[in-house]
Amino acid sequence: MSENFTFNLKATSGKARLGEITMPRGTIRTPAFMPVGTVGTVKAMYLDQVKEGGADIILGNTYHLMLRPGPERVARLGGLHELIRWPGPILTDSGGFQVMSLSGLRKLDEQGVTFKSHVDGSLHHMSPERSIEIQGLLDSDIQMQLDECVALPNEPREIERAMELSLRWAERCRVAFGNQPGKAMFGIVQGGDQPALRIRSAEGLKQLDLKGYSIGGLAVGEPQAVMLDMLRITLPVLPTEKPRYLMGVGTPDDMLKSVAEGIDMFDCVMPTRSGRHGLAFTRRGKVNIRNARHAEDTRPLDEQSSCPATRDYSRAYLHHLVRSNEALGGMLLSWNNLSYYQELMQGIRQAIAENRFEDFKAETIETWARGDIDPV
Repeated sequence: MSENFTFNLKATSGKARLGEITMPRGTIRTPAFMPVGTVGTVKAMYLDQVKEGGADIILGNTYHLMLRPGPERVARLGGLHELIRWPGPILTDSGGFQVMSLSGLRKLDEQGVTFKSHVDGSLHHMSPERSIEIQGLLDSDIQMQLDECVALPNEPREIERAMELSLRWAERCRVAFGNQPGKAMFGIVQGGDQPALRIRSAEGLKQLDLKGYSIGGLAVGEPQAVMLDMLRITLPVLPTEKPRYLMGVGTPDDMLKSVAEGIDMFDCVMPTRSGRHGLAFTRRGKVNIRNARHAEDTRPLDEQSSCPATRDYSRAYLHHLVRSNEALGGMLLSWNNLSYYQELMQGIRQAIAENRFEDFKAETIETWARGDIDPV
């Protein structure tokens, strides 16, 4: 552990990067997948399971936590780590994406965004300064700038307006963040699917000399090929000695191909959300446990997995739980999915360390393509 926020690039394999972030609350091995604990809980999971599964860091959300229980209350209760019993690092998303996607009414101007809560309809205002203040009250270790995230496809003029506003907000967030030893603020590259805007955003953020940089505004409706093109355009502009975080991504295939472009960090609700709806991610690809073929299958999802949910419970039992709408079904499949995501990250890190990432990528995609085991 370190008293300061540091990033050490340990090895590369092609453009894929093996690294390590050290900070007072722990070490983050990269490439890293961060389970999403939006309101202080990784849904349907004990945080002990999340840690044992291989997660070094989890994510919380400023928008949701400001609405309930409220940042001042969290601070009075000792901060988010103390409240939820997670000793490791926490990254907080600034709330910009949630304001765009969830609020029933919002008014955006240079000062910030005024929005109506999706919980009770109450009116709130979030400025760049207030976003950083809230993240400080939560005692977040990695804090994100407030940005405006637009849906894709969109008009280039609208994408440019939001990107320029996000850049100005980034500078205000940097001033508000100040100097916080052991913590970090990341900027967010915007620019939609417009290459020139992505480059301008990345260059503008680089001038702020932040401790890390994230790529936002992707996985919001555009094809995967567009997302990867934007990474190829953006990442060469960003400093190689600082971590790069692709926000809200994604599927195992998205992550594997984004690591190949040089991404270090990911987060997504997909593994837990999919688990609650009966979809399992495995080394053989996706398995819909609701399908009738599993009703009398006594085999586990994957006998080679180190995760008890994957290795020790029969498909027949998981099928029964999901079809019966039992909470345990979603819990076990969420556990399986998060464990698989972390196993994939560990495999990626080992492959980069051995300078065989492209082989690992090809082997993994080929195994997914072969599909699940044959029915009984």
